[in-house]
Amino acid sequence: MNYQFHPEAEAEFADAVSYYDAAEDGLGDDLEQEVAAVVARILRNPNSWPKYSNRTRRCLCNRFPYSIIYRVKDDEIVIYAVMHQKRKPGYWKDRLK
Repeated sequence: MNYQFHPEAEAEFADAVSYYDAAEDGLGDDLEQEVAAVVARILRNPNSWPKYSNRTRRCLCNRFPYSIIYRVKDDEIVIYAVMHQKRKPGYWKDRLK
């Protein structure tokens, strides 16, 4: 199964990596590795994670306060948000259109 990031999800992920790199050298790399591990878990079992909305599911990161919001579309996973847990919920829903 393949996956892709929505362009805005990719941008917010890059912003988060930059933020953590500025906070502590190498911490952004740790976030990248964590998100890669979460995406790998999703790809292995895409329907295992709880539904977050009618059309999406959510998988939590372990070390960082982020969730991956995604949807299974045919043979592909589309990641709509790399969402910080303290950010306003639902800000990403316009991306589903």
